[in-house]
Parts: sequence; C-alpha cells; structure tokens
Amino acid sequence: MSQTELARSAPPAPKGPVEEFTTLAPSPRELMKRRAKSHIGFIVGMSIIVFFCIVAIFAPFLAPHDPYDQNLSARLVDPVWGAKGTWSNIFGTDAFGRDVLSRLMYGARLSLMIGFTAAFIAGVIGVTLGIVGGYFGGKVDAVIVYLINVKLALPVILVALSIASISGGSILVLILVLGLLTWDRYAVVVRSLTQQFRDQEFVLSSLAAGASHARIIFREILPNLTNQIIVVASLDMAIIILIEAALSFLGLGVRPPTPSWGLMVAEARAVMFFKPHLIMVPGAAIFLLVIAINMAGDGIRDVTSPEGRG
Repeated sequence: MSQTELARSAPPAPKGPVEEFTTLAPSPRELMKRRAKSHIGFIVGMSIIVFFCIVAIFAPFLAPHDPYDQNLSARLVDPVWGAKGTWSNIFGTDAFGRDVLSRLMYGARLSLMIGFTAAFIAGVIGVTLGIVGGYFGGKVDAVIVYLINVKLALPVILVALSIASISGGSILVLILVLGLLTWDRYAVVVRSLTQQFRDQEFVLSSLAAGASHARIIFREILPNLTNQIIVVASLDMAIIILIEAALSFLGLGVRPPTPSWGLMVAEARAVMFFKPHLIMVPGAAIFLLVIAINMAGDGIRDVTSPEGRG
C-alpha cells in the first residue's frame, strides 16, 4: 500500500484542547446573532420600526392622496370598515376632507425625523459630558455632576411648552429644544460606566504604553459604551416622540396644516364622539411606534449583554 493510501485510511488525529475549544465555541458575534433570532421582542420591535421607516421614506409614492388637499364635499367620510366607507379613503377623511391615511404616512416622516434628530443631538451632548466627567474626575466631574443635577431639576414639558410658545412652533426649534432637554440620561449612564472602565486593565495598559487621553477615550472606552448608548437612545427617542405629539396636541408643536400625529389627534377632538377613528388611528400609530422602540431597545440590551438583564 502506498503512503498516500495509508494517509487516507489512517484515522484523523485527535484535536487538542485549544483546537477543540476554538471549533466548538461560537464567536461573540455569532452568539449575538443567535440571541437576536430567538428574541421575540427584538424581532417584533425592529419589524414595526422598519415598517414605519419604509412608510415614512416612501410616503410620496405610497400615499393615495395629497395630505394637504382639502375637499369639503367629502369631509368626515367613514373608514373602509364603516357603513359608508370606501377603499378610496381607507381610514376616511378628516373635518377638512383630507385623507387620513395619507396624513398618517406623512406624519410618520415628521415623528421619526424629530425623534432621530433630537435623540442624536441629546446623545452627542450627554455622551460627551459623561465621558469627560467619568474619565477625568475631580473638579471636571464635579462641574458636570452639577450640570446634570440642574438639568434633572428642570421640568422638561414646562420648559418645552414655554420655548415652543415663544418660538411659534418651528420644527427646527422644536428639534433643538427636545435635544437640549433630554441629554441627562446619556450623561448619567455614560459617566457611571466610564468611571468603571477607567480603572480596568486595558485602559491602564494603554496609559502605561503612552497613549493619549483622546486615543484612550475614542479607541478603548467609547466602543465599550456603544450598546448602552443605543439602549438609552431608544428610550430617549420614544420619549421625544411622545413629547412632540403632546406639544402638537396642545397647539404648541407642529403648526397646521403640516401632517403630525399629535396634531391629527388635536384636530379630531371636536368630532371624537361621532368619528372616534380620527383619534384612534393616529393614537394607535403613536402607541405602536413608541412600544416598538422600547421593545427594540430592550432587545438590544438582552442580545448584546444578556447578563445585564434585570
């Protein structure tokens, strides 16, 4: 028998402990993928968010009517499940004869835009202050703790109402106000975690190797905060969407005739006992989006850090 045939017929060499461990143990990324596929809350939440994002992005192509077109001869038409409903206006029309479904789709664009943008502004401010205070400590940390305490003492709704009433309901001002009033959650979480990381071996070894503070913050600490920042951002975005809807409902947020879910609820107050669907439809959209964002945020926490469940 030739050497080649002997090599083929020979039993495979036993695996060493390191090789066997490497073969059997999945990588952290693979573990996260497995947990994500089996996490019902994460799947449902992300599916609803993706659905709303698709509707918002493609609203000009998906909306059956112009959300601003008024037709007083077709005002307060029943939804398709009503006695006189038609498929031309699936959710009916409002008091001005505007298609509710079209305004709902365009309202999703506004809510998501305000939520994402304001949460991003708040995240930049809060993460920056939290990392600086937690990393450097001392007087710097004392100043940042003072700023956090001052921010926590401010009533967000009242301040937002005051500024919105003065500014006149500009969308840009509304985004800036909500972003500047919701950064404290990021700062508290990031500051606490940074204080824990700065005493870890990987940070101390980087300092001993001569790495600059900026390099340690951006290359060592910040990547380890990403998961927690995403969770806080999801909760913050849900709160911002609710505040925007509340301000629009009170007439101090988005100005008519701009499609807004909170404004749609406010405009339906006069006919809520005769046409309850005009309040239920935008109210259900707000509820679904906020619940989906919270479910996705909790899912991200569980998928990325299952040991931190509580």
